[in-house]
Amino acid sequence: MSHAVTDFAPPDRKHVHHNSSCSYILCLFLICSILMYLVTNKKFTYQHISNIKTESAKTFRSRPLVDVDPKCLLYVHQREFAATTPADKFVSVIGSDDATTCHLVVLQHTGSRAACLAHCDGSNTWSEVPLFVKAVASLSTFCKEGRFELHIVGGFNDDSKRSHDLSLDLLAAFQKQKEEIHLETCCITEVNDVVCDRIHRPAVYGVGVNVKTGEVFPASFTDKGPAEELRSARTFVGGQMADIYDCSRGLVKVGPCKWSPNLDIGFWLSQDDDTILKYLSTSPKAEPPHFVRHIKSTIRFILEHPDPDSLFPNAEPQLFHRTEGGDWERLLHP
Repeated sequence: MSHAVTDFAPPDRKHVHHNSSCSYILCLFLICSILMYLVTNKKFTYQHISNIKTESAKTFRSRPLVDVDPKCLLYVHQREFAATTPADKFVSVIGSDDATTCHLVVLQHTGSRAACLAHCDGSNTWSEVPLFVKAVASLSTFCKEGRFELHIVGGFNDDSKRSHDLSLDLLAAFQKQKEEIHLETCCITEVNDVVCDRIHRPAVYGVGVNVKTGEVFPASFTDKGPAEELRSARTFVGGQMADIYDCSRGLVKVGPCKWSPNLDIGFWLSQDDDTILKYLSTSPKAEPPHFVRHIKSTIRFILEHPDPDSLFPNAEPQLFHRTEGGDWERLLHP
């Protein structure tokens, strides 16, 4: 997970390993903490939270990783969410990955079979969760039956405990909603943690939801468009959680967003990988191999477009529609 960078000045120029006993204790502590949050509200019963158990999370994370076909995919970046229904002719799978301390949230309604996927980094959890609930509820108003089902995947046993804090905040925020929400999958933080070469990292980095069948599964993605660099730039400069899809028209919408034309970020392009990981990641030892390349690409995009207003004529968002060939294409005259 990358930082949203607000201080662009150049930086002035321990990793704790837990033994298995300590790891087990932390796992129990996390589960107990979650239970305390959830049972304070009658909407979450012990039946609803049974899937918090470690074995259930292990079952989810042991499922085979699905490489999703870009031609049916709607990819969600950090601080984005998208919602749709099985009636969507352009999207079959909503997905996101590269989540280290970030969490991926899938909220579904069993009546309408509407689904929402969000990539959360803890920037404003309490105001973001109502957006996800509203997105699914608005697509389910015609349903007299059905329930909300929640799946949360992400985080690991990181030194800073960012994952732990985000896990608790998300669950607490969902249990504060007036809707009755049933927790179906909870593969988070300690129960999503693996140790490779004495380094903790997430077992599952990416998730997809098949909006036709409702299946939620571990996933990876080779294509992260449309407008990958622009969307990454929006997050990099501190953009807030954004709804990026209009399912009534099958359009991806990006921006508008702003950044200063005088950002002092060019120096990052000459820094080595370790420096970029140290200062621009919340989890330097757990990032995927392409993290530094992605950060530098985002910085180059910002430097090449010092006036972001030029990217959004008439202050309107960029819109993308799916072609007959399955690619996302800029819609210049909506």
